[in-house]
Amino acid sequence: MSNLDTTPDVTLCHPASDQAVARLYTPRAVPLGGLRGIQVDRLMPQRALPTVGAWCFLDHFGPHEEPMRVLPHPHIGLQTVTWPLAGEIRHRDSVGSDVIVRPGQLNLMTAGRGVVHSEISADSLLHGLQLWVALPSSHALVEPAFEQHVTLPRLVSSSLEATVLIGSLGDLTSPATAYTPLLGADLRVGGEATVPLRASFEHAVLAVDSPLEVAGTAVPAGALLYLGTGRTDLSLRGSGRAFLLGGEPFPDDLVMWWNFVGRSHEEIVAARTAWEASDTSRFGIVTGHGGDRIPAPGLPGVRLTPRRRHPNE
Repeated sequence: MSNLDTTPDVTLCHPASDQAVARLYTPRAVPLGGLRGIQVDRLMPQRALPTVGAWCFLDHFGPHEEPMRVLPHPHIGLQTVTWPLAGEIRHRDSVGSDVIVRPGQLNLMTAGRGVVHSEISADSLLHGLQLWVALPSSHALVEPAFEQHVTLPRLVSSSLEATVLIGSLGDLTSPATAYTPLLGADLRVGGEATVPLRASFEHAVLAVDSPLEVAGTAVPAGALLYLGTGRTDLSLRGSGRAFLLGGEPFPDDLVMWWNFVGRSHEEIVAARTAWEASDTSRFGIVTGHGGDRIPAPGLPGVRLTPRRRHPNE
């Protein structure tokens, strides 16, 4: 999914402090695709929470019946994670992928040095999550790739069903490619449950469709609770769906602008220039759209200024 803000924020992702906390974050509404597009709830990045581990972007969309029509657009320096909860989305990209994204399947696209993709939904109820994972400097320029995982490891108990999308949860490890120590898991809670955590990770939990009590804190539906580091388990109480994010605090400073994750003003400008020049040697082509594409918004008239995490917020 694209970040279609016409005046996108510039964000610097900075490592978190080493402590367990409980900070609640609410989303902001963002329109995608113009007047006929859809509206999403954006939970990350935020001024005080640009990253959780390598997770640097989180949109929650639906449930609604408005179609998603996101034309070809570029990415660099990240992986996109598409996790539909209802409905189907057709994904096409410049790697040559042309797949239907269905609930329960992980769809992971690695942008690396540059990729282009489009997302068009079927005419049905649509609900899901779109996330980005920042690539570390050692792999920021890898070749673009796409992978779809139909079968994922699951933990099932009387009060919890956990599906591990990426990384490891307890003894379960996803087959998805990860370039940093990471965790992404879909949780279905039905009562009281405890989830094992890695103390070296920072974590956050999104209450997707119902209010939940997370680590003793009431989390309204649609809100994100940031938990910091240092926890070895997580208590959950209630009935509903949640999404668990985790990872080792990301060591690199990241400048995020539009659909690009980089490390400097110059890197972002170079990517935008290449996209606006239709540089297929960098981004490739998505077949089936003719010349339709999403143009990049204008850069601000000043040097892109990164924004650091405020540890006390």
